[in-house]
Amino acid sequence: MRLRAPEWYGYAMEWFTVSGYWLSRLVLQRALAGVYLVAFLAAALQFRALIGERGMLPVPRFVRHVPFGRAPGVFQLHYSDRFFAAWAWAGAALAAAVAAGAADAVPLWAAMAMWAALWVMYLSIVNVGQTWYGFGWESLLLEAGFLAVFLGNARTDPPVLVLWLMRWLVFRVEFGAGLIKMRGDPCWRDLTCLYYHHETQPMPGPLSWFFHRLPRPLHRVETAANHIAQLVVPVALFTPQPVASTAAAVIICTQLWLVASGNFSWLNWLTIVMALAAVDGSAAAELFGLPAHSPAPPPPGWYEGLVIAATALVAVLSWWPVRNMLSRQQRMNMSFNAFHLVNTYGAFGSINRRRYEVVVEGTDEERIGPDTVWKEYGFKGKPGDLRRLPRQYAPYHLRLDWMMWFAGISPAYAEPWFGPFVERLLTGDRATLRLLRHNPFPGAPPTHVRARLYLYRFTTWQERRESGAWWHRTLRGEFLPAVALRRD
Repeated sequence: MRLRAPEWYGYAMEWFTVSGYWLSRLVLQRALAGVYLVAFLAAALQFRALIGERGMLPVPRFVRHVPFGRAPGVFQLHYSDRFFAAWAWAGAALAAAVAAGAADAVPLWAAMAMWAALWVMYLSIVNVGQTWYGFGWESLLLEAGFLAVFLGNARTDPPVLVLWLMRWLVFRVEFGAGLIKMRGDPCWRDLTCLYYHHETQPMPGPLSWFFHRLPRPLHRVETAANHIAQLVVPVALFTPQPVASTAAAVIICTQLWLVASGNFSWLNWLTIVMALAAVDGSAAAELFGLPAHSPAPPPPGWYEGLVIAATALVAVLSWWPVRNMLSRQQRMNMSFNAFHLVNTYGAFGSINRRRYEVVVEGTDEERIGPDTVWKEYGFKGKPGDLRRLPRQYAPYHLRLDWMMWFAGISPAYAEPWFGPFVERLLTGDRATLRLLRHNPFPGAPPTHVRARLYLYRFTTWQERRESGAWWHRTLRGEFLPAVALRRD
């Protein structure tokens, strides 16, 4: 005998889904899978030199000292470079399939399994990534990816609870960033931070020089607009339509402005993607001649139960980021659990007034002296060649280039990995050299490597016209004296 649900059950659960957001969900899910694809590609292409068996911060050494409970993932159980490569490329293949629509072509349970697999696979990578994976966009991708597990597919309408959880995520990203600025550097309060930020940010893009050279009154307007976009607009994400869609549109526009002004990995793109959860898809669907509502059947009971359980979990875990946001000692980009769920976010609480760059050089001469010829290594994204226009790499993330910016701020940031990096240059390690744009020693590795600290600044309009250079630099001192491999 089959049990029949009470008649009131169907009416009680009508609130559970909203058919008018089917297009918003479709675009959100496909774009989120695209971000996953970029993340897995970056892992597959860069891991050997960074965390491989012979990398600067090798995973086998890390897992020997860190228990599973602090860094859960498959690599706690087994690690080899071949296994990691297979894992990362498999994640990229699965992400590409989901981005192409595979999750909408299978039953609901199978789609959830695909999204869950992406989350587990990337969690395993992040939890052994150490310094290279210690940034907010990693936790943001994992939190967004976890919520996507419960967002459903074409077999059911989008669940209201998950859409609200995604809005809550965007709110924390924006509002947390706004609070950390207002509590941090005084230049945010006197509206002068952008006098410096475009020039001193970690990895400038092709338009950063032009942003920096905008008139200072426009920089003040830009800073004030940022405060409104991060501290006022996010509240409107929780209001009825069309106000929520308008708030999402403002957030998307401000994030696109940030995309144009520099390279911040997939942070801005992922915030844009998550903001789609607040966009009324029915209006957009009608604009493109598509049905405003999807004809999906009611969701199964087991799915409703899982969504409600996930919502309760997020509600409980939200205590820690809310407490952090309310604290005068607010911390940026922090996960409160090993699964990177319901994190706290924020960036650029303080702004550097000057840009210091570590320039790495080598020589093939056996003896070094005042007349030694030193040749400079070229990085892909980090400033080096004065005449080279900064490139656009985001949403792809150049992990070594990004960490070199921190090295310029303080040698302490580079202490765990800079020595191993130099050692690999001296041995001509192929995996490490593939992370660079230019290797001045293609035939044989150098005999000595050194690093020098330079003060970089953008050229003025006149300097740019006269020299063709985007940067000007002044030597400030030695970062690492000339070193060579020990020969026993």
